[in-house]
Amino acid sequence: MKKIIILTPVYNDWKSVFKLLESIDLQIEKWDAEVSVMIVNDASTEERPKTEINFKKIKSVRVVNMKQNQGHARCNATGLKYLNEKENFDYVILMDGDGEDRPEELTPLFNKSKENPLKTVTLDRIKRSEGPFFKLLYECHKILTYIFTGKLIKFGNYSCLPKKDAVKLTTKACIWSSFSGSVTKIIPDRVSVPSIRGRRYFDPSKMDMFNLFIHSFSIIAVFKRSVIVRSILFIIFYSFFIYNNLSVITLLPPLAILVFLFLILKISSRENIEELNNSLENIASIDI
Repeated sequence: MKKIIILTPVYNDWKSVFKLLESIDLQIEKWDAEVSVMIVNDASTEERPKTEINFKKIKSVRVVNMKQNQGHARCNATGLKYLNEKENFDYVILMDGDGEDRPEELTPLFNKSKENPLKTVTLDRIKRSEGPFFKLLYECHKILTYIFTGKLIKFGNYSCLPKKDAVKLTTKACIWSSFSGSVTKIIPDRVSVPSIRGRRYFDPSKMDMFNLFIHSFSIIAVFKRSVIVRSILFIIFYSFFIYNNLSVITLLPPLAILVFLFLILKISSRENIEELNNSLENIASIDI
């Protein structure tokens, strides 16, 4: 029987995580697999409520408590590194703990993984539940990513990794900054199932414009070499067209590209293999 570990980060949103656990237990009831859950507590400032949940299928739930807050992507990277070094498993499923990664899609994910046992399975979003402004920003992000990287990335964290791919990811610095960008770059041979982005169980999203900007540029920064090459080529070709028509207006596009390139290179400094390798030192305790 295959061993599957579901990995989810949390910061203060304990009510959502408890609801998620109950939903997961219902969805996996008929799986022919041994399923455990590992929650990475990103140094929450709110104390975890004491509660008891009687699971029918989930074998165990562990909470890995971090000493210092480090953000969503780094919690996933730390969790993957911990599993690779400390646990025996066949697959790891990453999902958010707030309900936006719908537990109803776990079984299609599981079935697709059984059909393709050696491949990573991603859930590619075909529909989102956010408002029109966020959807517009998301489409702009996808277009910008495709223009500068040549990659159309439709998935987030929600995915199923066979152990060999989980091990491969934790040897690369880029996983410390962006999960979906790293998977796209390092694991090109993937399969996918369609996914609908769900609504949060409780409270509005804590994702503000600044964090959304960092999230988007972190994905693009994984492909910084492509960004550099494409930016230089654009500036060279554009220069030929405006050579005889220089003005403040015509110089704006290349200046915008240079600012964009600077920001991408700045954000790419978040990729840190040393911090990744030492990430387990940030674990304060593990509760069962």
